[in-house]
Amino acid sequence: MKHWINQHTQALRLVFGRMRHRLLATLVMWCVMGVTVCLPAILFVIVDNLNRLTGNISTEPQISVFMKLDAEPGSITRLQQWLTQQKDVARVTFISKDAAWKQLQQETAGAINLDKNPLPDAFQVAPRNHDPAAIEALQSRIQKQPGVELAQMDATWIKRLYAILELSKKALLVLVGLLGFALLAIIGNTIRLQVVTQREEIEVSKLIGATNRFIRRPFLYAGMVYGLGGGIAALLLLAGVIELFNYSIADIAALYASDFHLGMPQPFVCLAIVLIPVALGWLGSYVAVGRSLAKLESSR
Repeated sequence: MKHWINQHTQALRLVFGRMRHRLLATLVMWCVMGVTVCLPAILFVIVDNLNRLTGNISTEPQISVFMKLDAEPGSITRLQQWLTQQKDVARVTFISKDAAWKQLQQETAGAINLDKNPLPDAFQVAPRNHDPAAIEALQSRIQKQPGVELAQMDATWIKRLYAILELSKKALLVLVGLLGFALLAIIGNTIRLQVVTQREEIEVSKLIGATNRFIRRPFLYAGMVYGLGGGIAALLLLAGVIELFNYSIADIAALYASDFHLGMPQPFVCLAIVLIPVALGWLGSYVAVGRSLAKLESSR
């Protein structure tokens, strides 16, 4: 056990020694990997925060029915009875113009001062069937009823937002795959160049009986350290970008009386941002060293 620990400790010391001698190249490598990992992380943060925002919004489709200003009470009663008799209507809520005007005055703290109530009587109709075609058919039938000025569909913009979010999730998966492949290529080429520069040292080690596992070990640790540094750099960049975005988001949210802001991902996501580059670093190094050792053995 002690011998095994000494072997790995020696490999780590060798890796850190080489990185210290090539400190500038190591820092550049970490920055490149950090930017590569940060790009999908930013998109994930935006999509995740928008998902949380839309999760607080009611997505139940509703049809807002506004009566004509000169609609008689009898036509309002008949329309309400007609709506409750429709099999594709789940719920009907009547909002009188007096109640709507009173609520508007309370919300605006009396800022609106008019002699006459400009609001019409209205209904909120919740369809039983959430199929878009069925809702549009119901909306069309309501629009044709006597006394109805306008029947409009609510929450359409929410459906569009959800469609955009679903597209963003697919784009995120594609971006993660492409940039993951890019990380493998970056780390693999870096380790391959290190193997080439240390070819003579590797050949001498092979002559005195070193196994491929012993030769491969420092390069695997190098790939993992590169990945770890890139993951930490990605988290730092992500935190900076989020703070930068929040300056502009705060101004927009203030216009809507909201405290919405972007937040850092959950801890397990942050851990994944660090560990995934480490795993990719190990994999890229393993493949690169394996191919390089195979070429060295075939050329002997």
